[in-house]
Amino acid sequence: QRPLVESGGGLVQAGGSLRLACTASGRTLSIYNMAWFRQAPGQEREPVASIRASADITSYADSVKGRFTISRDNAKNMVYLQMNSLKPEDTALYYCAGGGWDLQADKYVLWGQGTQVTVSS
Repeated sequence: QRPLVESGGGLVQAGGSLRLACTASGRTLSIYNMAWFRQAPGQEREPVASIRASADITSYADSVKGRFTISRDNAKNMVYLQMNSLKPEDTALYYCAGGGWDLQADKYVLWGQGTQVTVSS
């Protein structure tokens, strides 16, 4: 069982919005740097966004800058990814990750099982 749990994925039309959420059972996320990654069929996993534990520094992949926003609510033990102006190329399985550094996937030690986002044209 993965330590992180994602929710909020679904099917949306191009131009629409979704908000993904990530939480953990029995683990405090506030001490971890957190991130979102995604993987489309036949493609490698790629970074989307990251946020430091202090929430003062965020990083974004160029492909999502200006459209996606990562945030966290440490009191609720939650991390979010607000996705606006969605495009068909955003279709992927989105993973929440924790305990790493910025957008470097191999640095993260906690992972969820993913939530599917499908954007129709």
